[in-house]
Amino acid sequence: MADIAALTALIEPEAQALGFALVRVKMTGGKSDPTLQVMAERPDTRQLNIDDCSALSHRISDRLDELEAAGKDPIAEAYRLEVSSPGIDRPLTRLSDFADWAGHEARIRLTETIDGRKQLTGDLAGVEGDAISVDLGQHGVVTIRFDQIDNAKLVMTDRLIAATAPLSMEGADELEDASDDQESSMPVEDNH
Repeated sequence: MADIAALTALIEPEAQALGFALVRVKMTGGKSDPTLQVMAERPDTRQLNIDDCSALSHRISDRLDELEAAGKDPIAEAYRLEVSSPGIDRPLTRLSDFADWAGHEARIRLTETIDGRKQLTGDLAGVEGDAISVDLGQHGVVTIRFDQIDNAKLVMTDRLIAATAPLSMEGADELEDASDDQESSMPVEDNH
């Protein structure tokens, strides 16, 4: 299987060159449908539009094609490349995500059981150093270290939807009016 840390090191400069912040690099689909999933965002809007996804997809494809031509392909088997915005119920992959989304509900799966719990669901209550506080409502506030998190994502709530409303609806009419024979949806995929 592909080395995610090595792929991240290859992909992050491509995202940064376009002014994007890399959110996550992940291989999904297993052996039957291997997919390199790349999520990125514009730091100012926390979103990507379809043109952004396409631009990043092309940069990543070009970089991976160069490596393949040089005999240094980081992914041995055929795979699909999927580039997307993290979406509303986004994964929380960086310590800064937990601070940025304080006040919003998150579901956090832990690497090991803590106080009889393997999963926490509650409002993110803040970050201090590498410690993340989560308000579990009637169960109080619990503090965990970032390295104790297996995975985490925001939970879709009305509050989150209001906070992530698109900053611009420019082009929305064009997407709505696009004919059925045109592709206009995210994510952008590229087969390798």
